[in-house]
Amino acid sequence: MKRSKTMELGVGLFMLAGILGLVFLGLRVSGLTFSAPGDTFRLEANFANVGSLKPRARVTMAGVTVGRVTTIELDPEWFDARVVMEVDATLEGALPEDSTAAILTAGLLGEQYIGLSMGGAPETLGDGDTVRDTQSALVLEELIQQFVSTLAKE
Repeated sequence: MKRSKTMELGVGLFMLAGILGLVFLGLRVSGLTFSAPGDTFRLEANFANVGSLKPRARVTMAGVTVGRVTTIELDPEWFDARVVMEVDATLEGALPEDSTAAILTAGLLGEQYIGLSMGGAPETLGDGDTVRDTQSALVLEELIQQFVSTLAKE
């Protein structure tokens, strides 16, 4: 009788560890964390097409995550997508005014994120500024459509 109780306890602990592991992996994959955000500043960028970019997507520079996308909305004046990002405060005053923001894809069909590239201007971006030089997302369906229409013409 005593052995079956310890066996049940062991199986229960094993199941609990498995469930906690799955929750941990789910949080890591989704980008959610329990840590409080550090000091950040806000940047905006306008894109003709954001593809499947989502809020909470990574903002990277040289492959290092330096921020997150907070909101994506339609700009009522220009009718393009306005993306608002929260970027690490250590970059405030360090990003040149002519820096580039591009929507990139991790792998062939992976998540989309924003990649920042340094410019060379002496003026820098501050809180609430807009990144003017942007590159929209490559939409796989549009590329396939162009390829098929090119084949059809030949």
